[in-house]
Amino acid sequence: MAVHIRLSRAGAKKRPFYRLVVTDHRSPRGGKFLETIGTYDPSKDPGTFVVNQERLAYWRGVGATPSHTVERLLKRDAKAATEAPAAE
Repeated sequence: MAVHIRLSRAGAKKRPFYRLVVTDHRSPRGGKFLETIGTYDPSKDPGTFVVNQERLAYWRGVGATPSHTVERLLKRDAKAATEAPAAE
């Protein structure tokens, strides 16, 4: 079973909110998933991205592959985390 880490859309019409889920690659976007490991809210000005790093590391360790969008969000979050202490 190929496992992917991807976004699952929630929220109202024209007000998107996404959950970061671990799922079988054959499941539809809003379908069954194995675990929710975070959230992404693009409606906020910088866009809030919250992820459980322990569970993310676990799933990546057992072979789960993130989607392109999730990979981009993770890189942006890591870059913001390294720049934040220097700004203080």
